[in-house]
Amino acid sequence: MAPERAEAVILGAGIAGCALAHHLADRGVAPVVVYDPRTLAAGATGRAAGLVTEQLWDPWDVAVVRESKAEYAELARRHDPSAYDVTGFLRWSTRPDAAEALGRSARTLQQWGVRVEVLEPGELARRLPEGRLNGARAGLWSAADAVVTPSALTEIYAASAARQGVELALGSPPARLAPVAGGWEVGLGDRTVRARQLVVAAGAWSKAILLELGAPAPLAPYRTQAAVLRPSHAPEPGLPCVHDLDDDVYARPEANGRILAGDGTQLVEIDPDRLRTAADDDFVAHLASSFERWYPPWADAELVRAWAGACVATPDRRPLIGPVPEFPGLHVLTGFNGFGVMRAAGAARRLADLLAGGEAATSAREALATVLPDRFDARTPAFPPRPGFTLEGGRDPRF
Repeated sequence: MAPERAEAVILGAGIAGCALAHHLADRGVAPVVVYDPRTLAAGATGRAAGLVTEQLWDPWDVAVVRESKAEYAELARRHDPSAYDVTGFLRWSTRPDAAEALGRSARTLQQWGVRVEVLEPGELARRLPEGRLNGARAGLWSAADAVVTPSALTEIYAASAARQGVELALGSPPARLAPVAGGWEVGLGDRTVRARQLVVAAGAWSKAILLELGAPAPLAPYRTQAAVLRPSHAPEPGLPCVHDLDDDVYARPEANGRILAGDGTQLVEIDPDRLRTAADDDFVAHLASSFERWYPPWADAELVRAWAGACVATPDRRPLIGPVPEFPGLHVLTGFNGFGVMRAAGAARRLADLLAGGEAATSAREALATVLPDRFDARTPAFPPRPGFTLEGGRDPRF
């Protein structure tokens, strides 16, 4: 049977892959197929915290996240208001070096147009009246930051793409991939699709897929953990997302009086096919200990569920987005270092402009210059994953 023809096949139906399909369809690129052996948002997207903050370390990141945040707000307004909520985001520390870093970070962010302010101890206590933050040296507050429901946004993107003719090929065995003249062949069960463009947007599985294609990339999948808890009394109205830098624990309000908390990241490379999805007991105990120290109302919270997921890191903590050198028609949209939800919409817009060609392609490549895969080569050595919500541009694993 002759191969079916497509302009693009996207490997991965997380928020990034579905956002890319949506934007390609908006630009008239067709036919497009999104393939995933599982379901929508089955990987890191479905396990993500959903925090969208501009408290970042690079102008490119800030611009992309700002664009993503605006797009998510509009999609939620039109389709599912519960999928987007402005909560604000507050980080703090009792450490003098971290307090100094917070101040430096605030000054830099303000130069980039990010609305942040440094809070002194008294202001921190007023912001979290039930907390024990008297020992904190300083905090960094951004009132406009938001939380989203990543799985709901993924479904919105997928539905929009499908309405515009994108095929969602989900739940079938792993695809067979091979380069051919003028593009790529993707075997989907008993059918074969020949596409001019192939986009690997498979999160933690991207490394193995690229290796299979003979195009190794500097990626390191790693394990991270989170939990949903139910405090004995519901979080007070207006509670922001919070991040204790000393314990490296974040928490955000959830519906029905619950909270979502992490960060149980483990800085070793893993095989995502062998991921242990149950959270570790010591991770849950660490959350309880941290809450006991700075927010006692949550210390005895009931554990609703806890889990582990797989994310993927790069050596410089920047994603890989764009064409793979020496492999015509092969592109990547991966390596988000745990911040894929925050960047997905803006990153997908830029890659869609590049793939669509025409006048927008040149400016799109310029807009992706800082994250293009060609900044690495095949000799890039293996590296340990070092993602993290650092204050100083990812240069140091702490501050």
